Amino acid sequence: MTAAEVLAAGGVLAIPTESSYGLGVDPRDSRGVEAIYRLKGRERGKPLPVVAADIAQLLALGVEPAAAALAWATARWPAALTVVLPLAAPIAASAGAPTIAARIPAHARLRARLGELGHALTATSANPSGAPPLNDPDEVRSWLAASGEAFFVLDDGTTAGGLPSTLVELRDGDVVVLRKGRDEVR
Repeated sequence: MTAAEVLAAGGVLAIPTESSYGLGVDPRDSRGVEAIYRLKGRERGKPLPVVAADIAQLLALGVEPAAAALAWATARWPAALTVVLPLAAPIAASAGAPTIAARIPAHARLRARLGELGHALTATSANPSGAPPLNDPDEVRSWLAASGEAFFVLDDGTTAGGLPSTLVELRDGDVVVLRKGRDEVR
């Protein structure tokens, strides 16, 4: 099966990011989102972050186009910088929340693959909740194969490891760092 076929069937992609592999599903597809919760043993109701090739893909998810946080982020992307953005309506990956944590990644090949797919993907780390993120594609493949879930690994070799993306939220015009990560907030 191709990556697009796996997604269409509610399966999971393993995608390379700036630090580790992530788990990618269509953020609007509740079957894929549920597969991630099962795989990771992740608490249901905890939103999943997303990555997009460009602003158009974020707008297609329902990100509010006039949001101050989107304008702020746009001036800084692509980067390992995840920003909490308001949604017009919740989607499966937001777990009922009116916001989504999103980024346009610094990883050029990931942006290119997102462009080929034509839509954003979730990008939570590939690992059971509480375990270290996986950065070796063979380890990711073994973990996913043991799960019984439909999957496809977008193999880009071993990732760099290290810190995840920095996560921020704008509150009343102030930038609040929710997780210090790879990129400095500028």
